[in-house]
Amino acid sequence: MPVEIKMPALSPTMEEGTLAKWLVKEGDEVRSGDILAEIETDKATMEFEAVDEGTITSLVIPAGTEGVKVGAVIATLAGEDEGTAAPPAAKAEAPAPPPAPAPAASEPAPAAPAVPAPSSGERIIASPLAKRIAAGRGIDLTAVTGSGPNGRIVKADVEALAGIAPAAAITAAPSIAPPAMQPQDFGIPHVAEKLSSMRRTIARRLTESKQQVPHIYLTVDVRLDALLALRGEINAALEPQGIKLSINDLLIKALAKSLEAVPECNVQFAGDQLLKFARADIAVAVSIPNGLITPIVTDAGSKSVSAISREMADLAARAREGKLAPHEYQGGTASLSNMGMYAIKQFDAVINPPQAMIMAVGAGEKRPFVIDDALAVATVMSATGSFDHRAIDGVDGARLMQAFRQLVENPLGMLA
Repeated sequence: MPVEIKMPALSPTMEEGTLAKWLVKEGDEVRSGDILAEIETDKATMEFEAVDEGTITSLVIPAGTEGVKVGAVIATLAGEDEGTAAPPAAKAEAPAPPPAPAPAASEPAPAAPAVPAPSSGERIIASPLAKRIAAGRGIDLTAVTGSGPNGRIVKADVEALAGIAPAAAITAAPSIAPPAMQPQDFGIPHVAEKLSSMRRTIARRLTESKQQVPHIYLTVDVRLDALLALRGEINAALEPQGIKLSINDLLIKALAKSLEAVPECNVQFAGDQLLKFARADIAVAVSIPNGLITPIVTDAGSKSVSAISREMADLAARAREGKLAPHEYQGGTASLSNMGMYAIKQFDAVINPPQAMIMAVGAGEKRPFVIDDALAVATVMSATGSFDHRAIDGVDGARLMQAFRQLVENPLGMLA
C-alpha cells in the first residue's frame, strides 16, 4: 500500500503551515534526502526532505495551500518494491495471523497496530534515522517491531527497544488558546489584514507565557562608559579584519558569563523537574518583516566577542531572509532583547517559553549619576530581567542582575 507523506512539524511551535511549492511531480522517483517541497512555517520557509524511497503517486495538497495542519497527508508514495515483481511462491501461502500491537506504555496515545519486522531473508524497511540509531547502538533491526506504514521501522521503535525515553516525555503545561475575539470596528474605516502564521504563533505563545508563567521583574541601572571605551579599542584593533562589534555583541557575552556565574538562573521549569544547563545558549531577539525571531548563539560564554559578532551578523541576515535552519532558532537557555536603538529607556520583556529568563535592555543615555560620592554625568542603561518564578527565586535573579551589571561596568572581566 502507498506510504503517506504528511505535513511535518518543522519547529516546536508549528501547528500548521503553507505548502509554498512542490519540487516534485506525480510519477517522479525520489530517494531519501531528496527535497520534496518548500514549506512556510511560523518562523521561516524551509525545505522538506523525503525519508522514504519510491515513486510519487499523488500530490494531495496543491502548492500555495495555506493552513495545512501538521500531520495532514500532503502526498502519497509507492514504495520502491511495490508493483515491481511478484512475491516468491514460497511466500504465497496462507496469510500469517495478525501481529500483536507494539508496546506503547510510554507513549501519550495508543499506537497504531504494529507489523513485525521482516525475517532475515527479507528486505528491512526502516527510516534512515532509525537505521542510524540502530547502527550506533548495535541493535539488530530484525529484532525490532515496526509501527510505521507497512511495518516500517521508525525512530520510536528503535528507541523503545533501546530503552531510550522519548524527548517529549516531559509533560508540558496544556496550551491555552487566545480567546476568540469578534471584530468591533465601530464604523471606523479600516482594512482587515489576515494574520500571518508567524503572527498567530507569536500571539498564542505570548498569551500562554503570560497566563502560565509567573513573571518576576528586576531592574538595574548600568554604567556603559567603560564598555563603550573597550568597544572602541577592540574595533580599532579588528578594523583590518572587517569586524565591527556592536554593543549588543558585548551584552550577549555579558549575559552568558552572568549565567555561568549564577547557574541557578540557567535553568528551565519542566513540570516536576528542573533542567540545569551546562552552557549558556543566548537567543537574541531579531525583528523581521512578519514579526520576531530569536536566533541562538550557542555556548556564548566560551566564544570570543569577535566570534559572537560574526555569528550574529550572519544569523540576523539569514533570519531576515527566512533562511535559518530549525536548530538555529530552536532552544536557547535565555534570551536578550535590546530596544536601545529605538531610544526606549526601559521595558519588561515577556519570557520566551520554555526558557526561564529574558534580559531586556534599553538605550544608553547621559544621566546624572553619583560616582565616588560626587554627582557626575555618566552613560547609563536600564536593564530588566524577567524571571520564571517557578524555577528562579528572586534572590537568585537579583544575583544574576548584579553579576550582569558588574561585567558590563568592568568589561575586561568578561574577556578573561
